[in-house]
Parts: sequence; C-alpha cells; structure tokens
Amino acid sequence: MRTSTILLVEDNPDDEMLALRAFKKNNITNEIVVARDGVEALDYLFGRNTHEGRDLHHQPSLILLDLKLPKLDGLEVLKSLRANEHTKLIPVVVMTTSKEEDDLVRSYTLGANSYIRKPVDFNQFIDAVRQVGLYWLVLNEPLPAHWR
Repeated sequence: MRTSTILLVEDNPDDEMLALRAFKKNNITNEIVVARDGVEALDYLFGRNTHEGRDLHHQPSLILLDLKLPKLDGLEVLKSLRANEHTKLIPVVVMTTSKEEDDLVRSYTLGANSYIRKPVDFNQFIDAVRQVGLYWLVLNEPLPAHWR
C-alpha cells in the first residue's frame, strides 16, 4: 500500500525548508512533493509537462498551498483544482503570510478546506505543521479511493 503524499506548494526557499524540517521533527514520514509555483503545482496534479506520464490515480492526500506564488497565484491554483473532476475533492490547506481578509474569504469561497496564517516563530510554525499533519493525515477520515 502506498503512503499518502503531501503536495507542498511554496515558492519561498526558507518557508519550504522550515516546512520540511517541521514534517521531519514531527515524524510525518509521508512522501512530500514540492512545487515552487502555481504552474508547477497544476502540472504535477494534472500530469503535464515535466510530470507527463505520472500516475494520476495517485493524487496527494493533502495540498498545503501558499497564496503568493509566481506564474500563477494560489487562488488561481485553487480555482483550477476545484473545477477539475479528478482534483476537486483533495483537501487543500492554505498556508500563507497574508493577513488580507479578502484572501481568506476568497480562499474559502473557492473551496479551501482550511486557512492558516504561517507563524513567524519557528516553534509555533513546527507546532502548526504538527497539528495540520495530525488532523489531515491521522484524524481526518478521507474519502474512499473510488470516490476520488
């Protein structure tokens, strides 16, 4: 049986490193795929360009999505995910530094499952990742595979 995959969509190398360290520190051993912009995230999810031929039956169990991304922002990624039959039910947790109320409202309107402001403090960041991992990968009951 395959382990669940997490898609981390993050363009900031420091935040990427912190997230990966936080997963490791919290013993989250799932496969983590990193996309560094919105186009790369959609290419991975839809099996395009450098990800052509990827098994599209093996979609991530969780997407951690930054909003402020190059090429295609996180809100556009979320809109594309929710418009596609094969990705519309994947849980998406927006993790962003944005304090804009409009970003929060638009994220939920477009179908985000959760919205988290990234803590600046490293220990708080690690705890936030631990809680996200615990809830979405352990406590949450995912849809059966045949529904995805």
